[in-house]
Amino acid sequence: MTTMGTLIEGRLKHLESHLEQENPVLLSTVRSFRKLDMVSYRMGLLDQDESYATQIPWWPLISVLGTFSSGKSTFINHYLGFKLERTGNQAVDDHFTVICYSREETSHALPGVALDSDPRFPFYQMSEKIDKVALGEGRRIDAYLQLKTCSSEQLRGKILIDSPGFDADAQRTSTLRITDYIIDLSDLVLVIFDARHPEPGAMKDTLDHLVNKTIDRPDSGKFLYILNQLDTTAREDNPEEVVAAWQRALGDRGLTAGRFYTIYDPDSAVPIEDDKLRERFERKRDADLDEIHARMHEVEVERAYRIVGSLEKTARDIEEHAVPALREALGRWKRRVLWGDAIIFGLLFALLLSLTIKQGYSPLPRDFLASPGMLYGSLIGLAVILVGLHYLIRKAAARSVVPVLRRHMETLGIKGNLVEAFRHGTRPWRSIFSKNPAGWSRRTRGKLKQVIEDADTYIQTLNDRFTNPSGSGTLTSDTPDAKQGETV
Repeated sequence: MTTMGTLIEGRLKHLESHLEQENPVLLSTVRSFRKLDMVSYRMGLLDQDESYATQIPWWPLISVLGTFSSGKSTFINHYLGFKLERTGNQAVDDHFTVICYSREETSHALPGVALDSDPRFPFYQMSEKIDKVALGEGRRIDAYLQLKTCSSEQLRGKILIDSPGFDADAQRTSTLRITDYIIDLSDLVLVIFDARHPEPGAMKDTLDHLVNKTIDRPDSGKFLYILNQLDTTAREDNPEEVVAAWQRALGDRGLTAGRFYTIYDPDSAVPIEDDKLRERFERKRDADLDEIHARMHEVEVERAYRIVGSLEKTARDIEEHAVPALREALGRWKRRVLWGDAIIFGLLFALLLSLTIKQGYSPLPRDFLASPGMLYGSLIGLAVILVGLHYLIRKAAARSVVPVLRRHMETLGIKGNLVEAFRHGTRPWRSIFSKNPAGWSRRTRGKLKQVIEDADTYIQTLNDRFTNPSGSGTLTSDTPDAKQGETV
């Protein structure tokens, strides 16, 4: 019977203990993830010390991205109501800062190892990922990450990530890799630009990376594009042209989704002497800030839906992508093994036949043929050699198929290790004529179907909690009791 590793079991129990009080719906979701894990253990898609449940963040994530001096830290401080992040015109922080709620009034700044070694955070074992991009850089995890705590009530039930401006030259490759990782995990991505640089073309590389990667994403709606420090354009002859220039720059890169906002920090704004102009700027700023903050508040609800969606997607990916990819790989492997067997055994037979014809007699001595024991022993020895050659061919054929599977993993974004699952299916006792991957059966398909049905039930339960189309007494996300169950 397949069982979980002790470490992963402890982490899942800790997660369940937390969700038991916070969100019973997501507690049930963890149990469904366990079912998926068991399926993948048998197939070889997951190692015993891995779980799909630990590959997604259970706390809502909001990431703030942008260029140096675009006002990211000022925006965060205003949102929190705390001067937590340093601000300035120059690059004041070159770390990814993970900001979490704490009951202590005093804020603390902890090194990157606090995130790298704690599986509850989305940067768990990030040093290993950095090492794959830049060998040896993983040892410098503290140069990339830091954890800050804050007692702001705005942080309850969510995690905020402040990124360094990634138009920096130092650590650029690793920084961009971490940025991409954050974008994938985040429930809401705020992309902040600086209105003091009216020519967007000056930051072509930054725009390309921030914008181009969001096009055609299924979750493109989670991106908010913010032109910050708009107050500095109030003295322009035509401040609207500054906004229009940025909108054109985004449109030129094919951006068709996401919202575009214009804001500035009320506490450090440039004085606008014209009363009517000031009122117009403030009205637009306040409306946009209210909408941005509302989205940041709603991320708690969105995270619950996203987790359930991840559960269903993972189950479907196994049946619709992983299994077909493995079947195709096994078919390719079988053909290569059969061709290899045919070539090697054919060459051996041809060699034996040529020796017989050349010598004009049987290559085996007569007394050998007269001794059944010697004959049988030789036949067994020959069979062992042939079987050994067959398994060498199996191994060589399997190695030749692996690169194709690696490309499948990258292009399809499959969660789980297709290569290990394929190796499970090519183990010595597995027949080359087996069409299905190891661990895949009608019973397995039934378990995946049950997980998908469970996911639909969870969505309906969330709908009942956060919506109330019938007007009955069902709790919604605005009621105090329901509010308790939102955060994860």
